[in-house]
Amino acid sequence: MRPASIHEVAAIPGARDPSSRNSGPSASPKKALPPRPTRIAVKTKGKIVFVDLNDVVAVRAEGNYALLQCDAGSFLLRESISSLAEKLEPYGFIRIHRSTIVNASLVEEIRPWLTGEYGLRMVGGYEFTVTRTYKKNLESLAELWIGADPFTAR
Repeated sequence: MRPASIHEVAAIPGARDPSSRNSGPSASPKKALPPRPTRIAVKTKGKIVFVDLNDVVAVRAEGNYALLQCDAGSFLLRESISSLAEKLEPYGFIRIHRSTIVNASLVEEIRPWLTGEYGLRMVGGYEFTVTRTYKKNLESLAELWIGADPFTAR
C-alpha cells in the first residue's frame, strides 16, 4: 500500500491539509465570544456579594429599587428594572412584566389564560404573570416550538 498524496487526502471529506497550519475549527474567521460569567457581583448594604447567575430566579421592581430573588435569599438593589433587564438579557434573562425579569433557564411551564396573559411556573415553585405586552419574549425560551405558534393573538 502506498502513502496517499496531498491531493488524495484533500479529497477526503473532513480531512485537513497538513501544509496548512490554520485549518480546522480554530481557524474560523468568527471572533470568539467571551465566556459567560457564572456569577455576578452585587453591591448591597455596603458590601459586595457574589451571586451565581444560575441561582437567580427573578428580578422584581420594588419602587425605586429592584429585588434580586435567589433560592438562598434576596438582595435589594438601587437600580432600575430597565437597566437590569438590559444587563441581564445576554445571560438568558427575559422580561415578562413591566416589573419582572426571570431567568429563562429556570422556566418549567407556561399556561395560557383566557385574558391573553400567561402564567409562568419556575423551578422551585415560583409563579409569575406574563402580560400581553411581553408575551413575545416567551419565544426565546426554546429554539424549537412544536405545533402552531403558541403566542398568536387570541
